[in-house]
Amino acid sequence: MSHADVFRALHHGRAPDDPLVLPGPWDAASARVFAEAGFPALATPSAGVAASLGYEDGQTPADEMFAAVARITRSVDVPVSADVEDGYGLAPKELVERLLEAGAVGCNLEDSVRGELKDPQEHAEWLAEVRSEAAERLFVNARVDTFVRGIDDPDRAIERAALYVAAGADCVYPIAAPHSVLPLLRAGIQGPVNVVATPGVGPSPAELGELGATRITFGPGLQRRAAGALREIAGQLVK
Repeated sequence: MSHADVFRALHHGRAPDDPLVLPGPWDAASARVFAEAGFPALATPSAGVAASLGYEDGQTPADEMFAAVARITRSVDVPVSADVEDGYGLAPKELVERLLEAGAVGCNLEDSVRGELKDPQEHAEWLAEVRSEAAERLFVNARVDTFVRGIDDPDRAIERAALYVAAGADCVYPIAAPHSVLPLLRAGIQGPVNVVATPGVGPSPAELGELGATRITFGPGLQRRAAGALREIAGQLVK
């Protein structure tokens, strides 16, 4: 099986209390730490990678993001999915080519740009083109940004998710959805559901799985925890 096949298989046949947990490496060193700990796959966070490169979230040039992803994939033997924000304005063919060249087996793709939600039908058509270009070589995780943009209606998220699944998305990511609505989302969305967790805060991955999560990611949370620990060490050194 290819890494893409392995990655796709990891999302299926799981018990509710055993969601797929994907740590988010921000560079090659952190990727090796997570792989050596035994995680079967990894998923980069765009904000964490941006911080490692000295950029604010959403400000990383595409070339630097793809180069960072390539360094991460080269450093480990497990599948790596890449958060590439809204696709950086690339045409589907070029986006797929660049992801594959970087060694990624999957991607996160947002349905908002510059803080505004995209038209869901147009975004679904674009996702269908990405799927067509990628065939089965990439796992497409379609992010639904309604909650993060202040729209707290689960039905709106489910409507968008249905369009994206019909377009060929392998997984749906209703980022920032309150934990209380996860059972509704799980019931209304066909296929795997990605939920973001905060390390050490809120429900555990197993508890999120029982609420409806198929896969757990952490956004930039792990990178920020590591930066906080380093900040504490630095403070001790200057005393």
